[in-house]
Amino acid sequence: MNKLTIAAGAVALATAGLGIAQTSTADAGGGRLNFGLQRSPGIVAAGCLPNAAARVTVKHDGAVERMSITAWGLPANTEFDTFVIQVPNAPFGVSWYQGDLETNGYGVAHQEYVGRFQQETFAIAPNTAPAPSVHSSPTPDATSNPPFGPIHTFHVGVWFNSPADATKAGCPGATTPFNGEHNAGVQVLNTAQFPATAGPLGTFKP
Repeated sequence: MNKLTIAAGAVALATAGLGIAQTSTADAGGGRLNFGLQRSPGIVAAGCLPNAAARVTVKHDGAVERMSITAWGLPANTEFDTFVIQVPNAPFGVSWYQGDLETNGYGVAHQEYVGRFQQETFAIAPNTAPAPSVHSSPTPDATSNPPFGPIHTFHVGVWFNSPADATKAGCPGATTPFNGEHNAGVQVLNTAQFPATAGPLGTFKP
């Protein structure tokens, strides 16, 4: 998909009233799930990126799912990071890094991720075990895990890859651990239109 095609698609969604990004329900049927991402509370409070939104589509592909995100209303040529998370807003809970999301010159981004994105999406730690320490700053890696039972992660969130990019866009400049180097910016989009314990991925049956 080229930049012009993505931009045209985003414009079409925007002129449709951004309905899918504002809906409080997830549309699951025919082996496909559709829902929207909305601006995070910190972004709304700061009054930045007023037109930011995204559409998410998940579809079954054999033993995995493919989750596609198309986002718009973001700063041009900027990197973001996508996570599947336990709850949409802080403290976020168990969070799993899916990959990057990079905008083009129109402030539009499109990316597809492959994994488990349905009712069986979960993390588990049967007991404490040692963990590798790769990064020491600004957020050091934990060297062991706390034990916990199965925790489902049914929400989706997108973060600025850089605090500098966030401040450039007029957003808060806090540093968070939500990228590969643990030096990301603030969250931009999430699924907070859904209840904390009923994220949209949980509506998609295996």
